[in-house]
Amino acid sequence: MKKIFSTLLAVTMLISGSVILLSNARAADGDRDSHVVAYYFHGSFRCPTCHKLEQYSKEAIETNFKDELSSGKLELKAVNVEEGRNEHYTSDYQLYTKSLILSLIRDGKETKYKNLDKIWEYVHNKQRFLDYVKAEVADFLKEAR
Repeated sequence: MKKIFSTLLAVTMLISGSVILLSNARAADGDRDSHVVAYYFHGSFRCPTCHKLEQYSKEAIETNFKDELSSGKLELKAVNVEEGRNEHYTSDYQLYTKSLILSLIRDGKETKYKNLDKIWEYVHNKQRFLDYVKAEVADFLKEAR
């Protein structure tokens, strides 16, 4: 009887350990499947302010999120919405001007997005612009973890 109990206990411990390892592996895979894409959308004509919007967006993200960019947890993409294959973004995100959009991707599907529309308000105050983008990206990255 003691031998059967010991065997059952050992089997239970092995199964429990396997479940924990499997759960951890799935959590790690889930982390890889969740990430944020920061899109800077522009057209073919680009004025100095439009270039500044892209420059500041890129600076805020590349300066503050190096690790997330290198790991793939965060992507930064500049997209010309006037190119044929990109025109759908205009309706997908209801774009009416140059925009910085954050998109949360889980399991290959967008689950949430946000238009950082205050970039236009802050474009003439670089520090405020950088702080705004940094805070918004950080919030989205929390949700991707």
